[in-house]
Amino acid sequence: MKKFRWVVVISIVLAALAALSDICLATDSLNSVVDVQKCDRAIHIMAMLLVGFGFLMVFVKKYGRSALTATFLLVSIAIPFYICINSSGLFGGPKTGIERLILAEFAGAGLLICAGAVLGRLKMLQYIILGLLFVPCYMLNEWVLLSGGFGLLSTGGFADTGGSIVIHAFGAIFGLGLIMTMTTKKEFDTPIESDAVSDRFSMLGSMVLWLFWPSFCAALVPAQKVPQTVINVVIALCGATLATYITSCALRRKISIADIANASLAGGVAIGSTCDYANPVSSMVIGLLAGALSVFGFAVILPWLQKKIKKVDTCGVMYLHGLPGLMGGIAAIFVISGLNGRAQIMGIIIAVLIALAGGYMSGLIISFFGRRVEAYADSEEFSDV
Repeated sequence: MKKFRWVVVISIVLAALAALSDICLATDSLNSVVDVQKCDRAIHIMAMLLVGFGFLMVFVKKYGRSALTATFLLVSIAIPFYICINSSGLFGGPKTGIERLILAEFAGAGLLICAGAVLGRLKMLQYIILGLLFVPCYMLNEWVLLSGGFGLLSTGGFADTGGSIVIHAFGAIFGLGLIMTMTTKKEFDTPIESDAVSDRFSMLGSMVLWLFWPSFCAALVPAQKVPQTVINVVIALCGATLATYITSCALRRKISIADIANASLAGGVAIGSTCDYANPVSSMVIGLLAGALSVFGFAVILPWLQKKIKKVDTCGVMYLHGLPGLMGGIAAIFVISGLNGRAQIMGIIIAVLIALAGGYMSGLIISFFGRRVEAYADSEEFSDV
């Protein structure tokens, strides 16, 4: 009888161990599936960086080769440099695996946004130097806002899942600080020309960005929130596109292809802070407001401000990424239940200050490496032009 009891006990223990092993294997399998899905979204983001941003910036008709080459260089410096700094643990504990690659891609996106402000006025070497200066500033901002760096904000107290503030507004405002030292009178007087071909390529880039934007915002959200995030981002993009058409016609009397290529993306910028918390109604409202705000920026604020400060924002990044990004960060206070509004506003202010200071200082450093002879032209650096 005793032997029988021991047999029963041993059998139960073995069965429990087998079940535990199955659970561990199932957990490992689930984690592997989630990682593979993150890998897919990482490739989508890379398509945004190289094809989306690259072709969006070829609207300057004589600067297409340079814009695409600069895009390659900026992405190629941002990703390994971010990973290198992150591995050192300089800004908090290092990340690992595919998540670190995605975070590095986010830094690359911010860098491309920043570079859009001075597009056409830097030499190729200066774009690389810009990358080396921008990435540490970006990582400092990311650490302070999202990881509680210096104890200024509590960890998790600042909402910005899809980077409305950390990526978009920061990159644009960094670019604003940069142009303060990187626009000469000759460059200000040189017109930025586009034509039908360059506008079509720019629209191609815009459509690639529009297509993959849901993957950008959903890249690191928990698996159970991915469907909700994707739906919210698509609806916000739709809202921005509709608002762009209506506002462009109202302000300009005819459709501006530059508005369609840029402001249609403003919904994706603005929904970033709340992409995993919003519902379809709030997503549509955010998209509509962002699209209208972006067009107003391009049509009204941009020409007025450039005339006042005598500085040029080549791609109008303040009006696609800056203003909609700030709007999205503020919208989080009203959309996310229980969010600490004071911490959200403080985080936005910190991001603006770091971006302006970093951009201005970077511009001073980059200016030591000379000036282009001719702005917005491939011929200065490309042999086959």
